Amino acid sequence: MALTLLQLDRDSAEPLYRQARRALENAVTTGLFDLDQPLPSSRALADELGVSRNTIKLAYEELIAEGIVISHERKGLFVNPDVQSALINAPDRTPGIDWSRRTRGFPDARLPHIEKVADWSSYPYPFLAGQVDVRSFPVRAWQRALRESLYHPHIYPSLQDSLGSDDPMLVDVVRRQLLPARGIEAEPEEILITVGSQHGLDLLGRSLLSSRSTVAVESPGYLDARHIFARTGAALRPMSVDGDGAVPPTDFAGIDLAYVTPSHQSPTNVTLPMERRLHFVQRAAAAGTVLVEDDYDSEFRYQGRPSPALKALDNSGDVVYLGTFSKFLSPGLRLGYLVAHRDLVRELAEIRRYELRHPAGQLQRAMALFIGSGDYHRALRRQKAKLQQRWLTMTDAVERLFPFPTEGFPPGGVSLWMRGPEGFDARVLAERARGAGVLIEPGDVYFPAADAHARRHFRLGYVAIPLRAIEPGVRVLAELIRELP
Repeated sequence: MALTLLQLDRDSAEPLYRQARRALENAVTTGLFDLDQPLPSSRALADELGVSRNTIKLAYEELIAEGIVISHERKGLFVNPDVQSALINAPDRTPGIDWSRRTRGFPDARLPHIEKVADWSSYPYPFLAGQVDVRSFPVRAWQRALRESLYHPHIYPSLQDSLGSDDPMLVDVVRRQLLPARGIEAEPEEILITVGSQHGLDLLGRSLLSSRSTVAVESPGYLDARHIFARTGAALRPMSVDGDGAVPPTDFAGIDLAYVTPSHQSPTNVTLPMERRLHFVQRAAAAGTVLVEDDYDSEFRYQGRPSPALKALDNSGDVVYLGTFSKFLSPGLRLGYLVAHRDLVRELAEIRRYELRHPAGQLQRAMALFIGSGDYHRALRRQKAKLQQRWLTMTDAVERLFPFPTEGFPPGGVSLWMRGPEGFDARVLAERARGAGVLIEPGDVYFPAADAHARRHFRLGYVAIPLRAIEPGVRVLAELIRELP
């Protein structure tokens, strides 16, 4: 406990030693002192409070006489554990606030949550899509960018309060070096830096949606997007997903916002073909529907050429594009960007200003330096080559070893979407697999209803698992599948 929590009033008629004794007793009864650690010495406490050592000694003597404090020879003074035990077991004098009644409820309370295993790195076979292989992170290049961001002239944008503004250097490198690869042209006023894609979705939900709104979402689809949109009170309308991705509604009338993941549909990884891309863009524009494109991992395509982003086909300015650095570099960085009409960006920046001001200045400037130096693209090429090898190893092992036929795999993404036969329960498989050191993600949470059809699905990520562990892990998983009823 910090000694400065003890306060004495020198203008009071009460003697200082009595004030000290009362302050120490209060600290004991409220549990501020650690039972395993000695109390502050009389000398240290006297120096801290600016009183004589005798004043503190008198206070301690009274506490010892009352049994609140005990003395251990050559160790010091300690809180009497019997006193602390009695306090813990005593009935509460005040009931306190019932926070479950005071906190605001949200309409997404009944939705499931994506589950994460905290110690996933300790498992031999972590087939997870939402984590990264920390050994692939470009540590030295990132450290160099962080270090440079704290030297002149970069230290000012790194450390200053920028109100609601983004780092102009990061906005510029996103505009000039990242967006053109997706066929997107944007002015600085059309770009907003976010704390990851989820932040961008939350800003859009708070700005554009209400309980009177309707949102079209993919089914199966990204669960966190469903949470974010449901929290606004909006009605969710599912769009079915087939082998070509999300099926666009025949009529977008009455749909205020449509959310899609066209590059690699989440979670199936299929790529939306050009015909459907045009249908989405044209039909949404005709109906005045905001089309949100979450392009979370378009860089990771291992065969063929990537398709242009929906935003690249947008002539009306109604498409909102979300990009992120999290999937490639690290989910812990929490940094991404949003591209939209300048009027919408201005509104979102205003909301963000009173939410978190702006993403951390040093992270923004370091990312700008990291990209501008070429280190970002070099690291991306290395990571893509590694993931391509893992994808090849993974697809080969699954096709050879799994006891049920697979349906082919999309040529990209960071995971494989699996569907077992009739009666297969991926929840049971995940539980048994974890006991064998294998982590997989049950797929039922990505569907609106966790019925028997949804429970047939699971996801196998190959980003976090070492290459050498893929085939042995698939072999263990295949044997577990054979043992299922």
